[in-house]
Amino acid sequence: MQNTIAKSRWYRLIPISFITYSLAYLDRANYGFGAAGGMAEDLQISAAMSSLLGSLFFLGYFFFQIPGAHYAENKSAKKLIFWSLILWGGLASATGLVSDIKLLIVIRFLLGVVESAVMPSMLVFLSHWFTREERSRANTFLILGNPATVLWMSILSGYLVEAVGWRWMFVIEGFPAVIWAFIWWKLVNDEPKDATWLTVEEKQQLQEQLAQEQQDLKPVKNYVEAFKSKTVILLSLQYALWSIGVYGFVMWLPSIIKAAPNMDIVTTGWLSSIPYIFAIVFMLSSSYFSDKTLNRTGFVWPFLLIGSVAFYASYLIGTSYFWISFVLLVIAGATMYAPYGPFFAIIPEILPRNVAGGAMALINSMGALGSFVGSYIVGYLNGITGEFGASYIFMAGSLFLSSFLTIAAVKGVNRQKIKNVPDEWEVHQAQK
Repeated sequence: MQNTIAKSRWYRLIPISFITYSLAYLDRANYGFGAAGGMAEDLQISAAMSSLLGSLFFLGYFFFQIPGAHYAENKSAKKLIFWSLILWGGLASATGLVSDIKLLIVIRFLLGVVESAVMPSMLVFLSHWFTREERSRANTFLILGNPATVLWMSILSGYLVEAVGWRWMFVIEGFPAVIWAFIWWKLVNDEPKDATWLTVEEKQQLQEQLAQEQQDLKPVKNYVEAFKSKTVILLSLQYALWSIGVYGFVMWLPSIIKAAPNMDIVTTGWLSSIPYIFAIVFMLSSSYFSDKTLNRTGFVWPFLLIGSVAFYASYLIGTSYFWISFVLLVIAGATMYAPYGPFFAIIPEILPRNVAGGAMALINSMGALGSFVGSYIVGYLNGITGEFGASYIFMAGSLFLSSFLTIAAVKGVNRQKIKNVPDEWEVHQAQK
């Protein structure tokens, strides 16, 4: 029954959510192409400063996750994301106009601050519109904006840097977010009850199903109680370690590839896009089977373990066999992205709505801290060693630890409160 409620939600809300997050990810990830495409030379940025600039985004991203999620849950995700789109589009374009490194530091930090509200707000938004049996897929279609954006951004940015230079690349790629803000405002509603495009019966069925799911959860009175949960603490640490691998990979893959013999920036762009093609396939498959089985962790830790092994194997093979090493990097990239949908479906299934958004924001903020550490240390290791072997080991070790923390985080969590009520309802319906 749940899967037949208001199918129009998928056609209307998922493309809008995907595009919104895609634009956010474009404006945070294209720094790697700017750095590889002449920005460092033109502004005389050292390797250490380049690492700091690449990672400063995540420091700003760390601080404002929980306030953003709280505002989205209690006020309006629609309004918060509208203003965020305008501000981050302006800041992203301004990156291409600066000549002072100090101003660039401020812009990168503020870009992180503005975008910090986007991910938790979008997760809160989707939890108001999609049921337990749909949530992993809904989250995955949102987060597909991550690898899908890096895929086309890698190709487009390579051509833009080649054609008009790194400055115009930033200006051109920042502008669409400002335009999209007004489309977002026109098309979305915070809650199903406000949607004129749903029938009265569809609104009632959806609200009843979402309300029933909340009744099945143990009450948690405030954020403090939720944040002291063993599951939330361990998932926060797990996501920080996971993000070290992901964002070290995203920020520095163009530089790793461009270091190969006879490699130009356009070819670098095409090769950098390949891991994200496979990432999209893996994400869709894992979220489908996770919703089908209502198994979340079984579609998280194995992928992270495979990713860590692929990273380490790529290091062992080394640069002498570039194409074998590159294939292993493709595997690592794909498996790192595969678990996102199931992972972000865990918290709304064990915590009630009044604290779930804040808990997801805390976990995502720790991911931002991991991203800051990952992108900075990977760049630092590349700079002091003059090669990428040390960074491979660092990212592989972080992913390895995150896979086992996933298991520890949910050990002892009563899965009956996740599964029994729907199962009993389905048995009752079958008997009728």
